[in-house]
Formats: sequence, structure tokens, C-alpha cells
Amino acid sequence: MERGEGRPVCVHCEHFFVTWEPDQPRGCRAYEFKSVEMPSAVVLASSGRPCQLFEPKRRVRPSSS
Repeated sequence: MERGEGRPVCVHCEHFFVTWEPDQPRGCRAYEFKSVEMPSAVVLASSGRPCQLFEPKRRVRPSSS
């Protein structure tokens, strides 16, 4: 979560993705939308509540081959 703002940091969420679309460069798979703004800001502005679907990204460890 971002400190002081009460909303998740999208880049640390499993559902966040970056698009190739210049007019909508960020997206959320959980809520199924793309936006100019960070998805957590869009969710907060439209619902009045912080994102309820935030899931921390799973860390992938490099293979030791």
C-alpha cells in the first residue's frame, strides 16, 4: 500500500499490466479496464473506496541451474 494515501501500489499487484496503447498505458486484469491513470486511482475516484482486489505479486526466484 502507498503510505498516507490508503490505496495499493498497482505496480506491486498481480493484476496490474502495461499496455502498448499510448492513450491507455496502464491496466487492471481484475477490474478489466485500461487507463491513463494508475488503476488504484481510477477505482478510488469511481467507487470512493480503495481497491479491494489488490494481490501482491508472487516473487519468482531464478532457477539455479
